Amino acid sequence: MRRRKADKRQVIPDVRYNSDVVTRMINTIMERGKKSTAQGIVYGAFDEIAKRKKDVEPLEVFLQALENVKPRLEVKSRRVGGATYQVPIEVAPERQLAVGMRWVAGFARARGGVPMAKALAGELLDAFDNTGSAIKKRDDTHKMANANKAFAHYRW
Repeated sequence: MRRRKADKRQVIPDVRYNSDVVTRMINTIMERGKKSTAQGIVYGAFDEIAKRKKDVEPLEVFLQALENVKPRLEVKSRRVGGATYQVPIEVAPERQLAVGMRWVAGFARARGGVPMAKALAGELLDAFDNTGSAIKKRDDTHKMANANKAFAHYRW
């Protein structure tokens, strides 16, 4: 059991946009420690977004897409007596961002037949327009939390 809270690591802002959030997205995309490959994917996705949406800055599209994907509520399993209940809880802002990024990256990987940069750009544009797999996942999570409102009193 954890006795004290771990200190949060400071994330160094990325070189192109000077944004902590973009750095966190690069780290989410990164596999096997290949950060330069992940940077290429994220920056390639931003270039693709710039091509497709000429009137909006790619960083704005990215931030709005993440804002649209963030889950506000989720369910956690709580064991009470012999039964396990799905208890709806509010999601902390840091976790909202982390879960949203994880969903976007996961659904971009699941898109087959296209390079990862284009898949990520497509998923971000879908999230920007409030469509796509990550938005559906958020809606399903919210529906499950609303369906289990009766067990909210087990929250602690």
